[in-house]
Parts: sequence; C-alpha cells; structure tokens
Amino acid sequence: MEQKTKIHAENDRQEIIVTRVFDLPLELLFKAYVEPEIVEQWMGTKVLKLESHNHGSYQFETTDPRGSKHLFNGTIHAFEPNQKIIRTFEMENTPFPVQLEFLTFEPIGEEQSKLTMHIVYKSVADRDNMLKLPFAQGINMAHNRLQEIALKTN
Repeated sequence: MEQKTKIHAENDRQEIIVTRVFDLPLELLFKAYVEPEIVEQWMGTKVLKLESHNHGSYQFETTDPRGSKHLFNGTIHAFEPNQKIIRTFEMENTPFPVQLEFLTFEPIGEEQSKLTMHIVYKSVADRDNMLKLPFAQGINMAHNRLQEIALKTN
C-alpha cells in the first residue's frame, strides 16, 4: 500500500520535507495539532502541556512497550491559526539534538487540506540518523490515525 505521507530528503542536506494531503477541511486538520485531547489520540501520547500560541511550549510523554517513559518537548515560536506553526522539537535522553519544524497548513477546496512540515536538523548526520529509524512509516501511520480521529471530532 502506498504511503500517503510523502518524505523528501535530498542528499547532503540537513532537512526533510514531509507532505500530506488530508481528506479534512483545513480547520479540522489544524485542530488536530492544537487540541490536547485530539493530539493524544492520534499521536498515542500523553499531553502534559500544550500552549498553542506565540512563545508557547509543549511537553508530551510516551510509554514504550517495556514501560519506559519518554518525554518530548519544545517551544512554539510562531503560531497563526489555520496557517502555520513554527516550533522546536526535542526528544529527551536521546542522541538526537533539537530540531526546528516549520508546519504550514493549506486548504485544497472545501474538504481537503495539505500539511507541509519542513524539518531542519543540526547536521546532515543527525538528519540521516533520523531517516535510519522507521520515521516514514511511523509518521504515515500517525497521519492515518489523525485523518480518522479528526473526522470523528467533527
């Protein structure tokens, strides 16, 4: 089955471009990124904090199958409802440094919208290490859940 979430990673670049067209109105797609109850469902994580505004911050907690807890956090640098979120993303206690994420949300008609994530890593090596993980499959699965859950919240 073809993955609907597309990953574009050019050689010798420290960035990844992730795109996905959702069968969701723009407002529902954006809502799935800013409402803690919805984020928890599609990301499979506990939202400890989510301040969806300029200079806000967030913290998520995930428990792996062995019962170990993992924290993810960042700062929201820019926030424009239904348009963009610029934020940092950090996985605590991992070798991965903080990354910078530019999320843009675009309407494609009444019932479709597009998410573009431009993710910048500290180095090409850091970006390449991220791509060695099941990154593409994981984000595609999460986006599939987002689509399903956001439709139910409508």
